[in-house]
Amino acid sequence: MAAIHNNQTIPPTNLCFLSDYFQALSKTPERLKKRVLATWTPDQELNQMRLRSGADMKRKLTWYDLIALGIGGMLGVGVFVTTGPVAKDKSGPAVLVSYIIAGISALFSSLCYTEFSIQIPVAGGAFSYLRVTFGEFVGYFAGANILMEYVLSNAAVARSFTEYLCTAFGQEDPNAWRMEVDGLLKGYNMLDFPAVALIVLLTVCLCRSTKESSMLNIIMTIFHVVFFGFIIVSGICYGNTENLIQPEGLAPHGVKGIVDGAAIVYFSYIGYDSVSTMAEEIRNPSKSLPLGIVGSVLIVSLIYCLMALSLCMMVPYNKISSRASFSVAFQNIGWKWASNIVGAGASLGIVASLLVAMLGQARYLCVIGRARLVPSWFAKVHPKTGTPQNATIFLGFCQASIALFTELIIVLEMISIGTLVVFYLVANALIYHRYAINTNNSPTYTIVFLLILSSASIGFSISWNFTHLQKWGLPLFGICVIATTAIFQYLMPFGGSRDTPDNEWKVPFMPWPAALSIFLNVFLMGTLRKLSYMRFGVWTCLVTLVYMLYGVHSTYQAEEMETRDYESGGMRVHCPNLNGEQPKVDIQVL
Repeated sequence: MAAIHNNQTIPPTNLCFLSDYFQALSKTPERLKKRVLATWTPDQELNQMRLRSGADMKRKLTWYDLIALGIGGMLGVGVFVTTGPVAKDKSGPAVLVSYIIAGISALFSSLCYTEFSIQIPVAGGAFSYLRVTFGEFVGYFAGANILMEYVLSNAAVARSFTEYLCTAFGQEDPNAWRMEVDGLLKGYNMLDFPAVALIVLLTVCLCRSTKESSMLNIIMTIFHVVFFGFIIVSGICYGNTENLIQPEGLAPHGVKGIVDGAAIVYFSYIGYDSVSTMAEEIRNPSKSLPLGIVGSVLIVSLIYCLMALSLCMMVPYNKISSRASFSVAFQNIGWKWASNIVGAGASLGIVASLLVAMLGQARYLCVIGRARLVPSWFAKVHPKTGTPQNATIFLGFCQASIALFTELIIVLEMISIGTLVVFYLVANALIYHRYAINTNNSPTYTIVFLLILSSASIGFSISWNFTHLQKWGLPLFGICVIATTAIFQYLMPFGGSRDTPDNEWKVPFMPWPAALSIFLNVFLMGTLRKLSYMRFGVWTCLVTLVYMLYGVHSTYQAEEMETRDYESGGMRVHCPNLNGEQPKVDIQVL
């Protein structure tokens, strides 16, 4: 980074030459010690960090834009991608209960996101919340997982778009519009060009304007909700309640199948965190964000449950199709015309879902670029459109490449574990931020509480998965979670905050909502398969390696040199403008 000294720009020191890079690598332990736990304050995130994008994002969104973005971002993913496979292979007709469990967990997590997004209204979402709380590496790790989740889920959803579009045009084979290529591995050999075309089209749209994209989403979401109403009413009125208990009862795979299904359908709720990344583009964040995030989660949870119920009433669970489930269900009850309508409506819903997810992912990468954990090219905001065009184009290319080759089933559980890990970290961060950072309490007690809570949650999850441990393990660890939270609440009452005004929205009944979010996220992670953890482990090693080889050196260069310039008086800080805008640090980013 170059600072401005008497209006003269001094070129930054870059890792341009191989010798310089190897010299930097030799200092990795020292730089890790300084940067891994380095934190920024909310004010720095709002001012110094935001300036690194050059232009500001335009504040044009309102609370109803956020609700529409949240609904649009979640609806198309949940019912059209996960409901069929989970009902058939995991939960049976009790997939409704799986959605309720996942919805409760998502609601607690959304409350944590909401408080953070009001205190730190920037586009970084979980990355920014964790960076100001637990330091640079935890924020980077969460940001990398969120980006992985977005890219993989968007690619999966885009392929589902092709399947439903086929049924809209009367094709019974969901692979009718895909091209099979001999010689490629199974699962990667069906090339999906319509999915690629959709991603490219949405990428172009998102590069133009956030507000125009939001208006397009509102139109599609209104149509989408009306269309969902048709499916719900048709399925419940013309379905058969006997299908809910035939052929093997409401929960053919038992309670374990319901919970295992909940961990997978949690994928359906990942859209709400996209709303928090819109914080820089909202006119009144403190009022709009709670309505947008929590409101959209509640509305979508109700719709998910009713849609799952209608599907299981139309078709016995063992005859539900894993592909284009709702279209095939209408075919099975003899409504061929409705099957075509469902295919068209589902395709439109998937477009809305992709639109919101692609909005969110670009803003995550933009803010990670501001932190210099990835090249600063990704942080640039176009001065005319007010959108992070570079990040949008790059991520569009990545997910189009994956959507071209990769089958849905390969990425579903990988997405779930990454999402659960990030939501778990955000819940921990909220408790630590409330009771250790924003008050004069000693952080030791909060850290001990979080360690005991996480350990008890892991113990409960392990006991759940081993029959011989359930009799004593479940009550022991369950009581431990409740007792630990109650004792912490009694010993550490939340006092006045140093940083936030008293009238600012905060999560009520703390620490219970965040503690329950931690417990549920750990519990749902414990139900995933071993293969999910192996893939997640490989990804964790990869992102850690990138941080050690690039991220820590880039941020050290940017942050440490900026600190020296500030201390030497080379950086000028402007006072707040008369119109109430946040002050900005006068620096130049190359």
